[in-house]
Amino acid sequence: MLDTSLPAAEVEKVDFSADVRPILARRCYACHGTTIQEAGLALHNYESATQETESGIVAIVPGNVDESELVFRIQETDPDLRMPPAEHEPLTAKEIQTIKTWIAQGGEYNQHWAFQPIPVIEPPAIAEVSNPIDRFIDARLNKASIETAPPADRDTLIRRLYYDLIGLPPSPEEVTAFVNNPDPDAYEKLVNELLASPHYGERWARHWLDVVRYAETNSFERDGTKPNAWKYRDYVIRSFNEDKPYDQFLIEQLAGDELDEVTRETLIASGFYRLGIWDDEPADPLLARYDELDSIITTISQGMLGLTVNCARCHDHKIDPMPQTDYYRMLAFLDELTPYGRRGDEKTFSQSDVSDPELNAKYEAIENQLRDLRQRIYDLEQTGVVKMSAEDQRATETGRRQKLLERKLKNYLDPEPWAQYEGMKEEERQLEEQMRQLPDREMVMSVAKVELNRSPTTVMLRGNPHVPGDVVEPGFPELFGDADPEFAEAGPQQERSGKRKAFAEWVASEENRLTARVMVNRIWQHHFGRGIVRTPNNFGLLGAPPTHPDLLNWLAREFMDQDWSMKSMHRLILMSKAYQRSSQTVEDSLEKDPNNDFFWRFDLRRLSAEEVRDSVLAVTGVLNEKLYGPSIYPDLSKEVLSTQSNPGAGWGKSSEEERNRRSVYIFIKRSLIPPELSSFDFPDTDVTCEARFMTIQPSQALAMINGEFLNEQARQFAERLNEEAGDDLESKVRLGLELVTTRKPTETDVNEGLQLIETLQNKHGLSAEDSLKYFCLYALNLNEFVFID
Repeated sequence: MLDTSLPAAEVEKVDFSADVRPILARRCYACHGTTIQEAGLALHNYESATQETESGIVAIVPGNVDESELVFRIQETDPDLRMPPAEHEPLTAKEIQTIKTWIAQGGEYNQHWAFQPIPVIEPPAIAEVSNPIDRFIDARLNKASIETAPPADRDTLIRRLYYDLIGLPPSPEEVTAFVNNPDPDAYEKLVNELLASPHYGERWARHWLDVVRYAETNSFERDGTKPNAWKYRDYVIRSFNEDKPYDQFLIEQLAGDELDEVTRETLIASGFYRLGIWDDEPADPLLARYDELDSIITTISQGMLGLTVNCARCHDHKIDPMPQTDYYRMLAFLDELTPYGRRGDEKTFSQSDVSDPELNAKYEAIENQLRDLRQRIYDLEQTGVVKMSAEDQRATETGRRQKLLERKLKNYLDPEPWAQYEGMKEEERQLEEQMRQLPDREMVMSVAKVELNRSPTTVMLRGNPHVPGDVVEPGFPELFGDADPEFAEAGPQQERSGKRKAFAEWVASEENRLTARVMVNRIWQHHFGRGIVRTPNNFGLLGAPPTHPDLLNWLAREFMDQDWSMKSMHRLILMSKAYQRSSQTVEDSLEKDPNNDFFWRFDLRRLSAEEVRDSVLAVTGVLNEKLYGPSIYPDLSKEVLSTQSNPGAGWGKSSEEERNRRSVYIFIKRSLIPPELSSFDFPDTDVTCEARFMTIQPSQALAMINGEFLNEQARQFAERLNEEAGDDLESKVRLGLELVTTRKPTETDVNEGLQLIETLQNKHGLSAEDSLKYFCLYALNLNEFVFID
C-alpha cells in the first residue's frame, strides 16, 4: 500500500489519462459520469469531482488520500457502502492503489492521451541500436528486465515477409535464394522488392476494405448488386501499389466529387459513400435515410479517426467528451448526400458517366437523331391510329401498342405515308445499329448527384428523425477545439457546396490529432498481429490505452514527415529487430508479460481466409495472377445457394481460369459469402471491421478436409507433383511438403508422407492416383501451412 506520507515525487507518476480515467470509465461513469450523477457526484471532470456533493462530502481531495470519500468507498467491505455497488465486482487491489497514488500526487486531471496534440518525441538513446522503433521497444524491455526471443531464421523471415506484404507464400526457389544469399543487405532488398510487387496492393487493399465495410450488394432481402462497386476495390489496390499519400487517399474518398480537379479516379473514390447497406423498400423511409448516413458517420469516425462518434446519435456520449450536437454537426457536412438509390432507380444518385468526351459526343449525336426521328415516327403512327376502332386506339396506349401497329397500321395509312413510315423505321434500325457498334459507355459508382438546399440539419431527439430539435451548422467535435469550417467553392462539378471537401481536409490535416495515429496503428497491427492500441477503431476513453504511447506518437509524426507514405512506414517497421524476432518462448519473459505487450517476441498467427485460399491456389500451381477487373464467382454448392431467400439469385458463373484468381477479386455478396472465406472469419460486411477474429474451430477443419474446393485443389496438386517430380514417389512427397511448408522437409516428414500413401493403398485399397491426392490433402491441412511463425 502507498505510504501517503512520502513525497509524491518518490513514487512513479500516475497519469490520469492513461492510468486513472480508464478505471473510472469502466467502473464509475455509468452512475457518476456525463449523463447520470447519482448523489450529485460526477467524476468525469476535475471541478465536479472535487466539489462538495449533495451529502456534503468531497469525493476527491487532491493530495489527501485520507480525506477523499472516493478512496473510502472503493476500499469499504460493507456491501451497503462499497462502490461500485454490491451487484458489481469491486475494484482490484491494483486499481485501488492506482487511484490512491494519483490522489496523493495531486489528483490532476489531464486530457485523454488521444485528444492531445501529437507531441514531438525523441527516441530513447540506446547504444548500438539504430532503428528508432527498437530504441522505444528496447527501452521498455530493459526497464521491465524482459529478455527477448532470438532473431528468426531466414526461412521463417522470408515466409513472414511474403505473407505480410503480398499475402502469398514464397516459392522453394525464392526461399533457397534468400537463405543462401551472403549479401548483408539481402533482407532490406527483399523488403523493397515485395513492396514494389503489384501483389502488395492486393494484400493491403483488403485491410482497408474491411475498415470501409466493402461489399458489392445492398443487403436486406433482395440484396441487389451495386453496379461497378469493383472499381472502388481496384482504386484501393492501385492507391496502395502507387503509394498514394494517405492524406490524399482520404480526401479523394471523402470529397472526390468536390475537388478542384475531379477525375475518373476521384469519382470512383467517392464511391466510398455508396458501400453501405441500403433498403429499397423501408418501412420508415426517413429513418432509413438517417440509418444510411449513420453508417457513413460510424465508418468515418471509427475507421479514420478512431472515435465512436456514432454513440452520440441519441444522447451525449456516455464516456467520451462528445455531446450529441457533435454528431449532428458532423452529419451537417454530409446532409446533401443522396441515398444510394430509389426503388426502381439505382443509377441517378450513384452512377457517373466517365466515358471519353469524344465517345459521348458520338452517342449524343445519334441519340438526338433518334429522338427527332422517333417523334416523327410517332406523329405519323398517330395519323393511322385515329382511324382505328376505339378498342384498338385504347390498346395503342398500353404495352400492346407495338405489336398492334405491326399488324394493323398499314391498313390505315395511304401508300405514300406507309412508304415514308417504312423508310423512317429502317433509318431507326440503322441508327440503333450504329449505337450498338460504339464502345460501351463507362459508368462508375460514385456520388453522382447531391441534394442542396435541404432543410437545415437539426439535432434529433433521442436520435428520432421524426422529432427534430435545434438547428446545427457543420462543425468539428468540441474536444478538438478547432474553429468552425469555412467552405470554399467546390470544384468543376456543378451543384456542390464544398462542405465535404472542408471536412475531408480537416480529417486529413497534419493538425488532426487522430488521423495519423490511427493509421500507423493499423499498419503496426497488420505486421504484429495487434496494434500499439489494441482497439484500432476506438482511441477514446473506453479504448485500450497504447502499450507504447511515445512510440505511437513518434510513428505518427514520422508518417506525416514522410509525406504520409505507407510504404515508408512498412519499411521502417520491417527493418526493426522487434519485427524480426522469432516466436520462441522465453519462460521468464512469458511469466512477466504473457500478452506480449512489450513485443519481446513475434506472435504466431493463423492465415486469414484470403491467404488460405490464395495459398492453396499458389501451391497447387493454378493461381491466376491477373490484376484488376470485374469480380469473379467461385462455384457454390446447391446447399450454400439455398441459404438465400431466392436461391442463387445474383450469383454468376466464372470460367475455371477466372475462378483461380486471388480472393480479393471474389464478388462480395452480403447474403452469400463463400464458405472457404466465411469459415476462416471473413468479416461482417455491414459494419466497419477493426480487426478480424482469428478462431480455430471445427468448421475450418471440415472445410479443409471435406470441402469440395480443397479436394479439387488436392487433385490438381497431385497433378503438379506428377508433372514436376517425375515417377519417383519420394520426390513427389519431398516436393509436396516443400511447397506447402516453404522449407526443406526432414526425413521424418518424408517418411510420414510415404507411410500415409502406403497405408492408403495397402490397408484401404486406394489407387496410386487417389493415394497421392489424399497425401496432398493431408499436406494442405498441416498446421505449418495455415500458421505464420
